[in-house]
Amino acid sequence: MQKDIYNYSGSYKKAIYSGTFDPITIGHLDIIKRASNIFEEVIISVAKSELKKPMYDHDKRVEFVKAATRNMENVKVIGFDTLLVDLAKDLKINTIIRGLRAVSDFEFELQMGYANSSLNKNLETVYLMPTLEHAFVSSTIVREIIRFEGKFDHLVPKEVIECM
Repeated sequence: MQKDIYNYSGSYKKAIYSGTFDPITIGHLDIIKRASNIFEEVIISVAKSELKKPMYDHDKRVEFVKAATRNMENVKVIGFDTLLVDLAKDLKINTIIRGLRAVSDFEFELQMGYANSSLNKNLETVYLMPTLEHAFVSSTIVREIIRFEGKFDHLVPKEVIECM
Protein backbone atom coordinates (compact mmCIF):
# COMPACT_ATOMS: atom_id res chain seq x y z
CA MET A 1 0.00 0.00 0.00
CA GLN A 2 1.29 3.44 -0.98
CA LYS A 3 2.16 5.68 1.95
CA ASP A 4 0.39 9.02 2.03
CA ILE A 5 2.60 11.67 0.40
CA TYR A 6 2.09 13.97 3.38
CA ASN A 7 3.56 13.41 6.79
CA TYR A 8 1.50 14.21 9.88
CA SER A 9 2.53 17.86 9.89
CA GLY A 10 1.15 18.24 6.37
CA SER A 11 4.53 18.83 4.70
CA TYR A 12 5.51 17.21 1.45
CA LYS A 13 7.76 14.15 1.32
CA LYS A 14 8.36 13.74 -2.42
CA ALA A 15 9.17 16.10 -5.26
CA ILE A 16 9.74 15.95 -9.01
CA TYR A 17 12.50 17.88 -10.75
CA SER A 18 11.94 17.70 -14.48
CA GLY A 19 13.80 18.90 -17.52
CA THR A 20 15.41 17.81 -20.74
CA PHE A 21 18.86 17.72 -19.10
CA ASP A 22 20.57 18.02 -22.50
CA PRO A 23 23.05 17.45 -20.91
CA ILE A 24 22.75 17.60 -17.14
CA THR A 25 25.02 20.33 -15.77
CA ILE A 26 26.63 21.14 -12.44
CA GLY A 27 23.87 23.73 -12.03
CA HIS A 28 21.21 21.00 -12.31
CA LEU A 29 23.18 18.83 -9.90
CA ASP A 30 23.36 21.72 -7.44
CA ILE A 31 19.54 21.99 -7.47
CA ILE A 32 19.18 18.19 -7.16
CA LYS A 33 21.50 18.01 -4.15
CA ARG A 34 19.69 20.83 -2.40
CA ALA A 35 16.26 19.37 -3.16
CA SER A 36 17.41 15.99 -1.85
CA ASN A 37 18.24 17.68 1.48
CA ILE A 38 14.71 19.08 1.70
CA PHE A 39 12.61 16.14 0.50
CA GLU A 40 12.67 12.47 1.47
CA GLU A 41 12.57 11.46 -2.19
CA VAL A 42 13.33 13.41 -5.36
CA ILE A 43 12.31 12.01 -8.74
CA ILE A 44 14.36 13.41 -11.59
CA SER A 45 12.14 13.14 -14.65
CA VAL A 46 13.94 13.46 -17.97
CA ALA A 47 11.57 14.77 -20.63
CA LYS A 48 11.75 13.29 -24.11
CA SER A 49 11.11 16.77 -25.60
CA GLU A 50 11.53 15.93 -29.27
CA LEU A 51 10.23 19.40 -30.22
CA LYS A 52 13.37 20.91 -28.65
CA LYS A 53 15.55 18.71 -30.91
CA PRO A 54 17.97 17.73 -28.13
CA MET A 55 21.64 17.08 -28.89
CA TYR A 56 21.53 13.76 -27.01
CA ASP A 57 18.81 11.15 -27.42
CA HIS A 58 16.41 10.47 -24.57
CA ASP A 59 18.04 7.23 -23.39
CA LYS A 60 21.47 8.88 -23.29
CA ARG A 61 20.15 11.83 -21.27
CA VAL A 62 18.52 9.45 -18.78
CA GLU A 63 21.86 7.60 -18.56
CA PHE A 64 23.71 10.88 -17.90
CA VAL A 65 21.35 11.83 -15.06
CA LYS A 66 21.50 8.34 -13.52
CA ALA A 67 25.29 8.44 -13.61
CA ALA A 68 25.44 11.92 -12.06
CA THR A 69 23.06 10.98 -9.22
CA ARG A 70 24.04 7.35 -8.59
CA ASN A 71 25.42 8.11 -5.10
CA MET A 72 22.33 9.98 -3.95
CA GLU A 73 20.19 7.47 -2.07
CA ASN A 74 16.94 9.43 -2.11
CA VAL A 75 17.09 10.39 -5.81
CA LYS A 76 15.47 8.32 -8.55
CA VAL A 77 15.65 8.96 -12.28
CA ILE A 78 12.94 8.24 -14.84
CA GLY A 79 12.21 9.22 -18.41
CA PHE A 80 8.82 10.57 -19.43
CA ASP A 81 6.87 11.77 -22.45
CA THR A 82 3.65 13.18 -20.98
CA LEU A 83 2.48 16.35 -19.33
CA LEU A 84 4.36 16.86 -16.08
CA VAL A 85 1.06 17.24 -14.21
CA ASP A 86 0.00 13.79 -15.43
CA LEU A 87 3.30 12.28 -14.33
CA ALA A 88 2.95 13.93 -10.92
CA LYS A 89 -0.57 12.54 -10.57
CA ASP A 90 0.56 9.02 -11.59
CA LEU A 91 3.39 9.16 -9.04
CA LYS A 92 1.16 10.74 -6.36
CA ILE A 93 3.53 13.69 -6.01
CA ASN A 94 2.32 17.23 -5.37
CA THR A 95 5.58 19.19 -5.46
CA ILE A 96 7.52 20.29 -8.51
CA ILE A 97 11.05 21.65 -8.16
CA ARG A 98 12.24 24.28 -10.60
CA GLY A 99 15.55 26.10 -10.79
CA LEU A 100 15.88 29.85 -11.25
CA ARG A 101 19.22 31.24 -12.43
CA ALA A 102 18.20 34.76 -13.36
CA VAL A 103 15.25 37.10 -13.59
CA SER A 104 14.78 35.98 -17.20
CA ASP A 105 14.05 32.42 -15.96
CA PHE A 106 11.46 33.70 -13.51
CA GLU A 107 8.89 34.88 -16.06
CA PHE A 108 8.86 31.56 -17.93
CA GLU A 109 8.87 29.48 -14.74
CA LEU A 110 6.09 31.55 -13.20
CA GLN A 111 3.91 30.97 -16.28
CA MET A 112 4.66 27.23 -16.19
CA GLY A 113 3.85 27.09 -12.48
CA TYR A 114 0.51 28.81 -13.07
CA ALA A 115 -0.27 26.56 -16.05
CA ASN A 116 0.50 23.43 -13.98
CA SER A 117 -1.62 24.75 -11.12
CA SER A 118 -4.51 25.41 -13.51
CA LEU A 119 -4.38 21.73 -14.48
CA ASN A 120 -3.96 20.43 -10.92
CA LYS A 121 -4.81 22.72 -8.00
CA ASN A 122 -2.94 20.41 -5.60
CA LEU A 123 0.44 20.99 -7.28
CA GLU A 124 2.93 23.27 -5.59
CA THR A 125 6.02 24.57 -7.36
CA VAL A 126 9.12 25.20 -5.28
CA TYR A 127 11.78 27.39 -6.87
CA LEU A 128 15.41 26.89 -5.92
CA MET A 129 18.30 29.08 -6.98
CA PRO A 130 21.67 27.49 -7.73
CA THR A 131 24.67 28.77 -5.86
CA LEU A 132 26.20 31.90 -7.36
CA GLU A 133 29.12 29.97 -8.85
CA HIS A 134 26.67 27.84 -10.89
CA ALA A 135 24.18 30.58 -11.81
CA PHE A 136 25.58 31.09 -15.32
CA VAL A 137 25.60 27.40 -16.28
CA SER A 138 22.92 26.18 -18.66
CA SER A 139 22.57 23.21 -20.97
CA THR A 140 22.38 25.66 -23.89
CA ILE A 141 25.80 27.09 -23.02
CA VAL A 142 27.27 23.61 -22.57
CA ARG A 143 25.87 22.42 -25.93
CA GLU A 144 27.39 25.41 -27.72
CA ILE A 145 30.78 24.78 -26.13
CA ILE A 146 30.56 21.10 -27.12
CA ARG A 147 29.60 22.01 -30.72
CA PHE A 148 32.68 24.18 -31.03
CA GLU A 149 34.87 21.59 -29.28
CA GLY A 150 35.62 23.85 -26.32
CA LYS A 151 36.50 22.84 -22.77
CA PHE A 152 33.28 21.97 -20.90
CA ASP A 153 34.30 19.34 -18.34
CA HIS A 154 34.05 21.90 -15.50
CA LEU A 155 30.37 22.50 -16.37
CA VAL A 156 29.04 18.95 -16.22
CA PRO A 157 29.34 16.26 -13.54
CA LYS A 158 32.44 14.09 -13.99
CA GLU A 159 30.22 11.01 -14.29
CA VAL A 160 28.66 12.50 -17.43
CA ILE A 161 32.09 13.02 -19.00
CA GLU A 162 32.75 9.31 -18.40
CA CYS A 163 29.44 8.42 -20.16
CA MET A 164 30.23 10.61 -23.15
